[in-house]
Amino acid sequence: MKSLNLITLDPWLAPYESVLTERNQYIQQKENQLTNNQTQSLSEIASGYLYFGLHATETGWVFREWAPNATSIYLIGTFNNWSKDEAFRLKPVANNVWEIHLQKDQIEHTNLYKLWIEWEGGAAERIPAWCQRVVQDEETHVFSAQVWQPAKPYKQKKRRFRPKTNPLFVYECHIGMATDQEKVGSYVEFRENILPRIATEGYNCIQIMAIQEHPYYGSFGYHVSSFFAASSRFGTPDELKELIDAAHNLGIAVIMDIVHSHAVKNEIEGLGRFDGTLGQYFHTDQRREHPAWDSLCFDYGKTEVMHFLLSNCKFWLEAYNFDGFRFDGVTSMIYHNHGLEVSYSGYDDYYNDGVDKDAIAYLTLANKLIHEVNPYAITIAEEVSGMPGLAASTDEGGYGFDYRMAMNIPDYWIKLIKEKKDEEWLPSAIWWETTNRRPHEKTISYAESHDQALVGDKTIIFRLIDAAMYWHMSTSDKNCTVDRGIALHKIIRLITASTINGGYLNFMGNEFGHPEWVDFPREGNNWSHQYARRQWGLVDNPELKYQYLGNFDKEMIELLRSVKNFQNSPIQKVCDADSDQVLAYKRKDLLFVFNLNPMQSFTNYGLLIAKGEYEVILNSDSSQFGGFNLADDTIRHFTQFDPLFKKEKKEWLQLYIPARSAMVLRKIKVPRTKTIK
Repeated sequence: MKSLNLITLDPWLAPYESVLTERNQYIQQKENQLTNNQTQSLSEIASGYLYFGLHATETGWVFREWAPNATSIYLIGTFNNWSKDEAFRLKPVANNVWEIHLQKDQIEHTNLYKLWIEWEGGAAERIPAWCQRVVQDEETHVFSAQVWQPAKPYKQKKRRFRPKTNPLFVYECHIGMATDQEKVGSYVEFRENILPRIATEGYNCIQIMAIQEHPYYGSFGYHVSSFFAASSRFGTPDELKELIDAAHNLGIAVIMDIVHSHAVKNEIEGLGRFDGTLGQYFHTDQRREHPAWDSLCFDYGKTEVMHFLLSNCKFWLEAYNFDGFRFDGVTSMIYHNHGLEVSYSGYDDYYNDGVDKDAIAYLTLANKLIHEVNPYAITIAEEVSGMPGLAASTDEGGYGFDYRMAMNIPDYWIKLIKEKKDEEWLPSAIWWETTNRRPHEKTISYAESHDQALVGDKTIIFRLIDAAMYWHMSTSDKNCTVDRGIALHKIIRLITASTINGGYLNFMGNEFGHPEWVDFPREGNNWSHQYARRQWGLVDNPELKYQYLGNFDKEMIELLRSVKNFQNSPIQKVCDADSDQVLAYKRKDLLFVFNLNPMQSFTNYGLLIAKGEYEVILNSDSSQFGGFNLADDTIRHFTQFDPLFKKEKKEWLQLYIPARSAMVLRKIKVPRTKTIK
């Protein structure tokens, strides 16, 4: 790895060359340790899921588990009345691994099982760490591993899928709450009912939350217990595979929220004190428990932990054909203080003893592995501190993510809505926040994700409209608060999506202004699913205004997708007049114009731009988007010559721009004529 390339891309890193070099050497040392000095590939060593856990063989079954502190281990389950049976006792083999071989008739498909692990001074039931299927009893609510070996397993048809990332439009979703009924939705329902919606709306990637098994539904999938098991709440492994197949057939990539930043504290369901010790997978000192998340923190310095997590990455790519991952909680991983109550104001904050070099080594090797297994895989880092090089290639000395979440943007929009009057929405500040990034690191821009939709917070539409949503969303109802909210919702999204340098993300339902919050069933709400669902009927109802936001989102995505490599095109500021609250910028042949002024519409507003003829191709003030049709979008606009700007080859484009509106114009290309000689 070469840090000098990264320094060339980001000169602010020059004073830290020695630290970067040291980090890269440490990563290389870890890789050599894992791969026996490069005699094996990362992909070859990250195949633990093929060795550990329960597997069918030609003659029967084999089961293996790593448990260094165990003195005895038994398989217990429905096949032996959950008892310690010598016929199901594991034998110790090399490297603290325990193993048992069974005949075909000793266990069968859908049997439930666990491990009974004994150690000096104690014993307990445990769900195998590498098991690939876990189910919960509906009456007792107890979790158990389940044998999953159907006679005719689903075989995915589209094994080689290349995601469309030019640009990437991510639809963040949750299988369980994707239904409009007050229940937990299923993989099948999502495939049949939601995937077609996503395809119609133009998104080319879905990011599925809460796939890894988790005992508490209300954790949103972030307190993982079984890392190799797809959540059985939503259906079977085969149904998830069929869902991914269906998405690929629609041209939609499928990535998952992967949680390697921490694990659930539960011992019966999870990895906590798995073999009787605190330190099998996790830290044993003050770093063991996450101070904010009530969870356990992995010890990334242990080779076995690195192997477990790397194998987990490869497993989801190979076993289910996922197209990549959004890594959750990266900030928490790479800093000893988890980034809590810290303001990252300078590069010194990134290069000190508070950074976890083992976590950085793991993430870098995870990215190398993922792209070794699938060169077209997508990796996204959820990271708030701004760690340099996170989304730079490993060859340049970076950590190898394809994208990083632009987490400053949603925070900025919320702060603007909460703290500023409409007259104080300044184009120069908006421009800075949406375009301020390292050009060599691609980002995923977004106005809001699931984080902003959770109970205790508010979505953008709810901040803008609030209680008026309950009474004034009928198309026949005239309400100034709703009109303002709808207008600003469209503007916020268009600015965010059109200034991308990588991709754009939307959380399920927010594209049409889904009302209220997300609140999973819990004791505090009498275990209700009322707010853990999506009310699709709202956007489908032609008598409600939600359709306007849905229509605009669809047209916006379609427009931006129509421009090849839109995310890579130079973005050129044309105007950021704070006094008028007008913002304009150009990308390729597209001109984006925003009037944020709440009161004043502008007639013949002049923008200095390349000479030519322009046509309006998207206008937020159109009636199909809940606007007022104040401008005639059929009119072609011609630039006006100004001798002062002759050398710059620019002329004045004069536009009528209604208050609180946005429009996109496209320069009309003049057909070339052949010269007759």
